[in-house]
Amino acid sequence: MVKLKGLEEFIDVVWLHWVLGEKGWFFEEVDNSPAKDPYYGFKYLREFYFKADPSYDKRFTVPMLWDRKYETIVNNESSEIIRIFNTAFNDFLPADKAAIDVYPEDLRAEIDEMNEWVYNTVNNGVYKTGFASTQEAYDENVYPLFESLERLEKILSDGREFILGSKLSEADIRLFVTIIRFDAAYFTIFRCNIKMIRYGFPNLQNWLMHLYYDFPKVFKETTFLEQLKKGYATATQSAVVPAGPIPLMVSRD
Repeated sequence: MVKLKGLEEFIDVVWLHWVLGEKGWFFEEVDNSPAKDPYYGFKYLREFYFKADPSYDKRFTVPMLWDRKYETIVNNESSEIIRIFNTAFNDFLPADKAAIDVYPEDLRAEIDEMNEWVYNTVNNGVYKTGFASTQEAYDENVYPLFESLERLEKILSDGREFILGSKLSEADIRLFVTIIRFDAAYFTIFRCNIKMIRYGFPNLQNWLMHLYYDFPKVFKETTFLEQLKKGYATATQSAVVPAGPIPLMVSRD
């Protein structure tokens, strides 16, 4: 959303290490992460939470939107941050960027309805599958996950450009972050392995390549699959990071 709306003048993006450590997310001078937070010199994400509220006793999650003026957390829920970025800075943006609206009035009911089942069975479904500790829990989540992928495949079967038709929307953005990870991480590491996107869901694959290649500054430049694979392997306590599959092996060129 920062790239899509051109918010780099207003929003600095600081990356944490891809490992979730004993004290939560932390900074480490590797890949995209700096050695420490550039504003306060913090080593851990939790330090932001305690600065905002010394008595904070809940989870320390990302993404986290920080207000540098008031030195507090604005929001730490990705779906809500998407909507903040969609409109909050429009008065200060060039007309073309201000006009981008991923949650338009005429599509809100469809977006909300889609977000509900996509989040429960796809976005969160891969985690419920990957972290299942019993066969029953695994079966309970892996099959609804693939049923929803089939449902998305059918939605895209009419040749539409985006999930809800001819306009890029919040539904595309929220789905992209899961589908771009699917073959590289969820299929191999999280045992979501009934089908791969590239071979089992041609319409979803075409939609994915359209976003990745035709909007490179928005989607491609904000995707770091090698780091993601390392993070997911660590999260599942695997000492081995799979070598493949090669991300998006079929080019549009």
